[in-house]
Amino acid sequence: MSAGTVVLVGTAVFAVGCATGGTGLRDGGPARTDTVAKTAPSPSSADPASTASGKPAAKVDPVRLLMADPKVSNAIKRDLKPCTGKEYPVDVSYGRVTGSPVVDVVVNVLSCADALGRGSFVYREDSGKYENVFSDEQPPVYAEIDRGDLVVTKQVYGKSDALAYPSGEDVITYRWNGEKFVEHDRVHSEYSNVVDGGGQPAPVVTPKN
Repeated sequence: MSAGTVVLVGTAVFAVGCATGGTGLRDGGPARTDTVAKTAPSPSSADPASTASGKPAAKVDPVRLLMADPKVSNAIKRDLKPCTGKEYPVDVSYGRVTGSPVVDVVVNVLSCADALGRGSFVYREDSGKYENVFSDEQPPVYAEIDRGDLVVTKQVYGKSDALAYPSGEDVITYRWNGEKFVEHDRVHSEYSNVVDGGGQPAPVVTPKN
Protein backbone atom coordinates (compact mmCIF):
# COMPACT_ATOMS: atom_id res chain seq x y z
CA MET A 1 0.00 0.00 0.00
CA SER A 2 1.38 3.44 -0.88
CA ALA A 3 1.75 6.19 1.73
CA GLY A 4 -1.12 8.11 0.13
CA THR A 5 -3.54 5.21 0.32
CA VAL A 6 -5.95 4.87 3.19
CA VAL A 7 -8.01 1.77 3.94
CA LEU A 8 -11.35 2.40 5.53
CA VAL A 9 -12.12 -0.28 8.11
CA GLY A 10 -15.36 -1.03 9.88
CA THR A 11 -19.00 -0.27 9.32
CA ALA A 12 -19.63 2.42 6.77
CA VAL A 13 -21.26 5.56 8.10
CA PHE A 14 -22.02 8.79 6.41
CA ALA A 15 -22.26 12.55 6.81
CA VAL A 16 -25.60 14.29 6.99
CA GLY A 17 -26.49 17.91 7.43
CA CYS A 18 -28.38 19.57 10.21
CA ALA A 19 -30.39 21.34 7.53
CA THR A 20 -31.52 20.33 4.06
CA GLY A 21 -29.94 21.58 0.89
CA GLY A 22 -26.79 21.21 -1.15
CA THR A 23 -23.37 22.70 -0.74
CA GLY A 24 -23.74 25.88 -2.74
CA LEU A 25 -21.41 28.86 -2.61
CA ARG A 26 -21.61 30.78 0.62
CA ASP A 27 -22.77 34.37 1.04
CA GLY A 28 -20.79 36.58 3.38
CA GLY A 29 -18.46 33.82 4.58
CA PRO A 30 -16.06 31.16 3.39
CA ALA A 31 -18.04 28.06 4.27
CA ARG A 32 -21.42 26.68 5.26
CA THR A 33 -22.38 26.72 8.89
CA ASP A 34 -25.09 24.09 9.04
CA THR A 35 -23.53 20.80 7.95
CA VAL A 36 -21.66 18.46 10.24
CA ALA A 37 -20.69 14.81 10.17
CA LYS A 38 -22.86 12.37 12.09
CA THR A 39 -22.96 8.63 12.45
CA ALA A 40 -25.87 6.94 10.70
CA PRO A 41 -28.38 5.30 13.08
CA SER A 42 -27.69 1.87 11.60
CA PRO A 43 -26.17 0.35 8.45
CA SER A 44 -29.62 -0.64 7.21
CA SER A 45 -30.84 2.97 7.29
CA ALA A 46 -27.98 4.31 5.16
CA ASP A 47 -28.51 3.77 1.45
CA PRO A 48 -25.37 3.65 -0.69
CA ALA A 49 -24.28 6.93 -2.25
CA SER A 50 -24.77 6.99 -5.98
CA THR A 51 -24.91 9.21 -9.02
CA ALA A 52 -26.67 8.83 -12.34
CA SER A 53 -23.39 8.01 -14.07
CA GLY A 54 -21.42 6.24 -11.36
CA LYS A 55 -21.68 2.93 -9.56
CA PRO A 56 -22.88 3.07 -5.95
CA ALA A 57 -20.30 3.53 -3.23
CA ALA A 58 -20.79 2.90 0.46
CA LYS A 59 -21.01 6.14 2.39
CA VAL A 60 -17.92 6.75 4.45
CA ASP A 61 -17.07 7.96 7.92
CA PRO A 62 -15.25 11.19 6.95
CA VAL A 63 -13.67 11.69 10.37
CA ARG A 64 -12.17 8.20 10.39
CA LEU A 65 -11.03 8.68 6.81
CA LEU A 66 -9.22 11.93 7.63
CA MET A 67 -7.66 10.67 10.85
CA ALA A 68 -6.22 7.60 9.08
CA ASP A 69 -4.84 9.61 6.16
CA PRO A 70 -1.07 10.32 6.38
CA LYS A 71 -1.48 13.18 3.89
CA VAL A 72 -3.74 15.14 6.26
CA SER A 73 -1.73 17.47 8.48
CA ASN A 74 -1.41 17.01 12.22
CA ALA A 75 -2.99 20.44 12.69
CA ILE A 76 -6.22 19.34 10.97
CA LYS A 77 -6.30 16.07 12.90
CA ARG A 78 -5.58 17.76 16.23
CA ASP A 79 -8.42 20.25 15.84
CA LEU A 80 -10.92 17.82 14.31
CA LYS A 81 -13.25 17.54 17.28
CA PRO A 82 -17.05 17.63 17.69
CA CYS A 83 -18.57 21.09 17.87
CA THR A 84 -21.52 19.84 19.91
CA GLY A 85 -22.21 16.29 21.03
CA LYS A 86 -21.08 13.95 18.25
CA GLU A 87 -21.43 16.51 15.47
CA TYR A 88 -18.19 17.23 13.63
CA PRO A 89 -17.66 20.29 11.42
CA VAL A 90 -17.31 18.25 8.24
CA ASP A 91 -19.13 18.45 4.90
CA VAL A 92 -19.13 15.42 2.57
CA SER A 93 -20.11 15.21 -1.12
CA TYR A 94 -20.23 12.20 -3.46
CA GLY A 95 -19.80 12.43 -7.21
CA ARG A 96 -17.59 11.64 -10.19
CA VAL A 97 -14.56 13.89 -10.57
CA THR A 98 -11.76 11.42 -11.38
CA GLY A 99 -13.41 9.31 -14.08
CA SER A 100 -13.66 6.34 -11.75
CA PRO A 101 -16.63 3.95 -12.20
CA VAL A 102 -17.22 4.43 -8.46
CA VAL A 103 -18.18 7.84 -7.11
CA ASP A 104 -15.48 9.93 -5.47
CA VAL A 105 -15.67 11.53 -2.03
CA VAL A 106 -15.08 15.24 -1.37
CA VAL A 107 -14.54 16.19 2.27
CA ASN A 108 -14.45 19.75 3.63
CA VAL A 109 -13.29 20.46 7.18
CA LEU A 110 -14.67 23.62 8.79
CA SER A 111 -13.96 25.44 12.03
CA CYS A 112 -16.57 25.27 14.77
CA ALA A 113 -16.34 28.90 15.82
CA ASP A 114 -16.81 30.64 12.46
CA ALA A 115 -17.38 27.84 9.88
CA LEU A 116 -14.16 28.79 8.14
CA GLY A 117 -13.13 26.26 5.50
CA ARG A 118 -9.90 24.84 6.96
CA GLY A 119 -9.20 22.06 4.48
CA SER A 120 -10.59 20.33 1.41
CA PHE A 121 -9.81 16.76 0.34
CA VAL A 122 -10.78 14.41 -2.50
CA TYR A 123 -10.69 10.63 -2.11
CA ARG A 124 -10.76 8.13 -4.96
CA GLU A 125 -12.08 4.68 -4.06
CA ASP A 126 -10.81 1.43 -5.50
CA SER A 127 -11.77 -1.95 -4.04
CA GLY A 128 -12.43 -0.47 -0.62
CA LYS A 129 -9.24 1.57 -0.50
CA TYR A 130 -9.53 5.37 -0.41
CA GLU A 131 -6.64 7.35 -1.86
CA ASN A 132 -6.19 11.06 -1.19
CA VAL A 133 -5.80 12.54 -4.70
CA PHE A 134 -6.30 16.21 -3.80
CA SER A 135 -5.81 18.33 -0.69
CA ASP A 136 -5.80 22.05 0.07
CA GLU A 137 -5.18 23.13 3.64
CA GLN A 138 -4.77 26.86 3.03
CA PRO A 139 -7.87 28.44 4.59
CA PRO A 140 -10.36 29.69 3.82
CA VAL A 141 -11.09 26.99 1.25
CA TYR A 142 -14.13 24.99 0.16
CA ALA A 143 -14.35 22.33 -2.58
CA GLU A 144 -17.43 21.20 -4.52
CA ILE A 145 -18.32 18.97 -7.44
CA ASP A 146 -19.77 20.83 -10.42
CA ARG A 147 -20.74 18.80 -13.51
CA GLY A 148 -17.74 16.53 -13.25
CA ASP A 149 -15.26 19.25 -12.32
CA LEU A 150 -13.71 19.97 -8.94
CA VAL A 151 -14.41 23.60 -8.06
CA VAL A 152 -12.46 25.15 -5.19
CA THR A 153 -13.55 28.49 -3.74
CA LYS A 154 -11.08 30.59 -1.77
CA GLN A 155 -12.07 33.87 -0.10
CA VAL A 156 -9.46 36.63 -0.35
CA TYR A 157 -8.94 38.88 2.67
CA GLY A 158 -7.07 42.14 3.08
CA LYS A 159 -5.29 43.05 6.30
CA SER A 160 -8.27 45.01 7.65
CA ASP A 161 -11.06 42.76 6.33
CA ALA A 162 -13.56 41.30 8.77
CA LEU A 163 -14.34 37.59 8.37
CA ALA A 164 -17.81 38.35 6.99
CA TYR A 165 -16.48 40.82 4.42
CA PRO A 166 -13.61 39.45 2.28
CA SER A 167 -12.03 41.66 -0.35
CA GLY A 168 -12.63 39.14 -3.08
CA GLU A 169 -12.90 35.54 -4.14
CA ASP A 170 -10.98 33.07 -6.28
CA VAL A 171 -12.92 30.24 -7.93
CA ILE A 172 -10.56 27.60 -9.30
CA THR A 173 -11.72 24.75 -11.53
CA TYR A 174 -9.69 21.54 -11.59
CA ARG A 175 -9.98 18.60 -13.98
CA TRP A 176 -8.64 15.09 -13.68
CA ASN A 177 -6.01 14.23 -16.32
CA GLY A 178 -5.96 10.51 -15.59
CA GLU A 179 -3.37 10.76 -12.84
CA LYS A 180 -3.99 13.98 -10.92
CA PHE A 181 -6.01 17.19 -10.83
CA VAL A 182 -4.74 20.07 -12.95
CA GLU A 183 -6.00 23.64 -12.92
CA HIS A 184 -8.36 24.29 -15.85
CA ASP A 185 -9.74 27.73 -15.09
CA ARG A 186 -9.49 30.48 -12.49
CA VAL A 187 -11.84 33.42 -11.94
CA HIS A 188 -11.00 36.22 -9.50
CA SER A 189 -13.77 38.53 -8.34
CA GLU A 190 -13.25 41.69 -6.33
CA TYR A 191 -15.92 42.83 -3.89
CA SER A 192 -17.19 46.35 -3.43
CA ASN A 193 -16.68 47.93 -0.02
CA VAL A 194 -19.61 50.27 -0.55
CA VAL A 195 -22.57 47.93 0.01
CA ASP A 196 -23.00 46.15 3.35
CA GLY A 197 -19.37 46.77 4.24
CA GLY A 198 -18.26 44.54 1.38
CA GLY A 199 -19.30 41.15 0.09
CA GLN A 200 -20.97 42.55 -3.02
CA PRO A 201 -19.24 41.63 -6.29
CA ALA A 202 -17.73 44.53 -8.19
CA PRO A 203 -17.53 44.33 -11.99
CA VAL A 204 -13.91 43.15 -11.96
CA VAL A 205 -13.50 39.58 -13.19
CA THR A 206 -10.22 38.23 -14.55
CA PRO A 207 -10.60 34.71 -15.96
CA LYS A 208 -7.51 32.64 -16.70
CA ASN A 209 -6.92 32.04 -20.39
